[in-house]
Amino acid sequence: MPTRKSSGRKYSKKAGKSVKREMHKMKRGTLKSGSSGKKVKSRKQAIAIGLSEARRAGAKVPKKKS
Repeated sequence: MPTRKSSGRKYSKKAGKSVKREMHKMKRGTLKSGSSGKKVKSRKQAIAIGLSEARRAGAKVPKKKS
C-alpha cells in the first residue's frame, strides 16, 4: 500500500509572502544580513532571511534541520 502525502501546506502563505518580500529587497540591492550589515547576494541567504522573519512573526514554518 503506497504512503500518501499529507494534504496541507508545509509553509504558510504568510511565510511565502515574507520570502517574496526579502527576495524583492535582494534584487533591488537593499537586503542586508544580520549584525554585519553586509549586502546579501545569495538567493539561498535571502530565502533563509525570509523564513527567519516569518518564524519570528509566528507563521507556520517547519523547524530548521540541525
